[in-house]
Amino acid sequence: MTAPADPSTYPAPESLLTVDGLSLRVRASARRKRFALTVETDATLTLHTPAGRSTAEAEQFVRTHRAWLLTKRRERERTRPLSPVKELADGEVFRYLGRTYRLAVSNEEEVAGGVRLIAGRLVMGSDLAAEPQAGRAALVDWYCRAGRNWTGHRLQPWAARMGVTEPELEVRDLGDRWGSYRPPHDTAGAAGLMSLGWPLFQLPMHLVDYVIAHELAHVKVSGHRDDFWRLLRTALPEYEERRADLDELGRRLWMGAIR
Repeated sequence: MTAPADPSTYPAPESLLTVDGLSLRVRASARRKRFALTVETDATLTLHTPAGRSTAEAEQFVRTHRAWLLTKRRERERTRPLSPVKELADGEVFRYLGRTYRLAVSNEEEVAGGVRLIAGRLVMGSDLAAEPQAGRAALVDWYCRAGRNWTGHRLQPWAARMGVTEPELEVRDLGDRWGSYRPPHDTAGAAGLMSLGWPLFQLPMHLVDYVIAHELAHVKVSGHRDDFWRLLRTALPEYEERRADLDELGRRLWMGAIR
């Protein structure tokens, strides 16, 4: 006969725990050897526990690290994404390179199948506006094409300023990353690949330039050691101010959510 589970331990993979007003999601794992805490990007708290440990032990661990949890949660709340949700309707606001453009839904054949910037408005066909996911895909595709075209004129001057080889360029969905650099597989004339996330192109030009310079610095220096920041400072002395602006404005960008 199997003995009943001890309700004061964590046999279940997930449960909830409240300790002195702090609510935590508990994740138990037989592979884990010790307790750990994480503060998620949405500022929720997670306690990671080895399977079979008692509730009393878990509560004591949380109390011991309460000050750390509160500090980290405040930091997460300060930088938590505030991304808006958009509607594919006349007058909805979208940004491109720091400027505001309103969406116009049109029945004209000239915009069928895509999105175009016409006379200061982003114009979308009514067929796309009627299908939220198709309309979203068309807007993302427009940002990718427009961003790729704009960056194509900026990359060479920045590469020359930093003394690096100009890499290949793509603009696509990178999740929550602004950019990345992938070095070449070999040195036989390959230039590596810079990828930029499409939401980046909602920001003002000087912040897009910061990301371009940041990724170009990786052509010479991998990681973010002191020599990386020295190289970036040489090309962009005000990089710290721009990085702070990116952190603040970036969390308010539209990341693709459609209602």
